[in-house]
Order: sequence, then structure tokens, then C-alpha cells
Amino acid sequence: MSDDFLDGYNKDILLQIKILESILNSSELIREVLKRAKLSGLNNYYIGAGCITQTVWNYIFHKPFNYGIKDIDFVYFDNVNLDYEAENKVITSLKELYADMKIQLDVKNQARVHRWYKEHFGYDILPYKSLEAAVNTWPTTATAIGVRKNEDDSLRVYAPFGFNDLFGKIVRPNKVQITEDIYRSKTLRWLEKWPELSIIPW
Repeated sequence: MSDDFLDGYNKDILLQIKILESILNSSELIREVLKRAKLSGLNNYYIGAGCITQTVWNYIFHKPFNYGIKDIDFVYFDNVNLDYEAENKVITSLKELYADMKIQLDVKNQARVHRWYKEHFGYDILPYKSLEAAVNTWPTTATAIGVRKNEDDSLRVYAPFGFNDLFGKIVRPNKVQITEDIYRSKTLRWLEKWPELSIIPW
């Protein structure tokens, strides 16, 4: 693979990140969520999944930025304090941080997901070794994305599958962990709100 090809690829990624940052900054909701997250006291966290992807879809499909977004996924990683009480303290603190925004938060310590996953989804998973390892398993390539603001307010992005499906309006299954039923349920729900999406069959 030539250096020229790699340079072009890297430039494309950087351009996509700039476009993503511009879209997210245009959303009053996401902009404020990211701004306040820096005050959370957490370092190893992301705002991610549906609320980020759906903000981009809403921009592409000319819908209000908040359309169809049911909650804000706030994920962090703490493999030292694995009990529910420690996670609940974080949940309570974050709800207070965002109390006046009247948004629904879905806060999860990704280091302890394996403790409740079977009860919720019916099968065991191994513990995640990092926050990024957790994102790697999220249900679709377009929603496997996490963002947060750096100290200089630039956008830090983790997107293991890149951005082509996100900007291409393509929903593709990430079969690392989810089942076909989970995938089908999500895609049917999304098609009701964004019928222009291209759904890749399982």
C-alpha cells in the first residue's frame, strides 16, 4: 500500500471528523451535553451510540436535531469500582449535572456490563478490557461511535468502523455480540423514524 494512498485515506478520515464535529456543534442538545460532560469529574468516558448517529441522520434528512433521540448514552469505564452502588453514585451525579435539561440519560459503567448482560439479553459475555473494547461490540457499524471534548474543546472520536456507513445512511450489523433478533428490532424501530435508511440484512 503506497504512502500516497495512506495520506489520502487519513485526509478523508480527518475531513469526516471535521464534518462530524460541525454537525454535533450545530445541535444545541449535543453541544451542551458535551460541554457539561467535561464537568463530570470523569476522564474515561464517551457520549455515544444512538444520540450521536441520530443527530447526523437528522442533519442529513433535514429533520430537527433532536428528532427521534430518546436518550443520551453516557458510558464510562471503571474496573476498580464494580459494584452497583459506585455506578449509581455516578448516575446520580450526572443526573444532577443535566437536571435542568430535561433529558433522559442512559449511564453505564462498561466495566461491569458483563455482570447483568445475561439477565437482560439471555446470554453471557466476557468482561470488557477497556471502554473502546466495549464500543467495538455495539450493535451496528454506524452507531459504534463515542465522542467527548478534549481540554482544548476539539472533538475526540472513537469510531472503530469509520464513518462511511454513518454518513452513507447505512445500517450494517456488527455481529460481534448482538443477535439477529436484537438487530431486527432496532432496524424496524429506526425505519419508522428514518425510512430513507439503507438496512443491510443480517
